[in-house]
Amino acid sequence: MQGIILAVAAYTIWGIFPLFFSYLSDIAPIEVVTHRIIWSLVAMLLIGLLLRRWGKLFTALTDKKLIAWMGLSALLIGINWMTYIWAVANHRVLESSLGYFMTPVVSLILARLFFKERLHPLQAWAGFFAVVAVIWEFISLGTIPWISLVLAVAFAFYGVVRKHCKVDGISGLTIEMFWLLPLGMGWIAWQFFDQHNDLAFGSSQTVTLLLISSGFLTALPLVLFAMAARRVDLSIVGFIMYINPSIQFLIAVFVLNESYPSQRMVTFCIIWFALILFMMGLWKMRKEP
Repeated sequence: MQGIILAVAAYTIWGIFPLFFSYLSDIAPIEVVTHRIIWSLVAMLLIGLLLRRWGKLFTALTDKKLIAWMGLSALLIGINWMTYIWAVANHRVLESSLGYFMTPVVSLILARLFFKERLHPLQAWAGFFAVVAVIWEFISLGTIPWISLVLAVAFAFYGVVRKHCKVDGISGLTIEMFWLLPLGMGWIAWQFFDQHNDLAFGSSQTVTLLLISSGFLTALPLVLFAMAARRVDLSIVGFIMYINPSIQFLIAVFVLNESYPSQRMVTFCIIWFALILFMMGLWKMRKEP
């Protein structure tokens, strides 16, 4: 029961991210992501110190092959974060929630391609209907839901890379932030010495505290998730993960008052149907000997 509570807490925090980052929507997304990188690194180093994980971190840092792979995972998580922050700033949270609804199905397809994992026929049908949803979006609205696709594909590939890397979650995210830190610091230095400095950090106490908090808010659900994964079956954690995009969807519609065409609700209905098939397939595979 404790593991389920921890998992629900982790995915609930991830779900309310749009509400938090909406308060930073007037700031350039690249600055928000930069501070998320900086303060996430600070948070992870503190957590590593408190949990005595620095030994594992130093061991990981001596593995050159692992570090190279972590560079790729850092690039993927950076793309995911940048797209997500841009979506929130431009009032397109519905598309981001659609992306996270699609992520498990995309991950399933990649698991089949890269790791030859067996698919239940219902899960194969789930992948088919996910493709149908994207095609419907293109036909009905005349545009590809690129935000949803970038978020889903980037995070699914991130999962593939992280599965390949034998490193714990805390050390892994710390190394990824080390990879991304030079890019963020380089951008801040460029802005600082530019005559048209538009840095929001330091402009007000509220903005500064929110930017610092973004890093610690990023670290908190990761630690909760790691604790939950050790206490409860991963299939249950996988089911609970839909709390995240569901909360994002509700926040987008009822709190942020995002407008959406009726055709997009058809897209969501197709995706939800695909997710039902996905979970049924997962359940049936667990029941098989």
